[in-house]
Amino acid sequence: MKKTIALSAAVLALSAVFTAPAFARDVEYQIPLEDVLKMPEAQAKLDGSVKFYLSGSNTPAIEQTLGEDRSHGTANGSVKEELAGCHAAALSSLLAFQAKAKKLGANAVVDIHSFFKNEVTKSPTTVECHAGTFRIHVVLKASYAKVAAQ
Repeated sequence: MKKTIALSAAVLALSAVFTAPAFARDVEYQIPLEDVLKMPEAQAKLDGSVKFYLSGSNTPAIEQTLGEDRSHGTANGSVKEELAGCHAAALSSLLAFQAKAKKLGANAVVDIHSFFKNEVTKSPTTVECHAGTFRIHVVLKASYAKVAAQ
């Protein structure tokens, strides 16, 4: 009798685990790109040879496009304050764009927009950040270009 009760309790517990909806944490933030660019870490790591322009922002005349790309910046969500983590993840994306732009001979990354879970979100001032339980994500899509000097 005790084995039957224990077995029934175990089956019930397991069924509750597998039938309960998943409650994954996903908090969305819109962070100004300008705030990311003003961070001391950004000032130290972004060398100024590549400029960044969000979709819809004033962009100098594009002389040549050199392809498009996607960048996925992440930060550890369990130790950082969420907005600081969002800024760190966005900076990570920008650093990846800067490195590839230099390889391609581009002086700008243009039409930058959020591309989280393949959903496009365009803003002339902000990028989208998603804070989960353990990771913070910024996924950006953009094009590399040579732009006229400003």
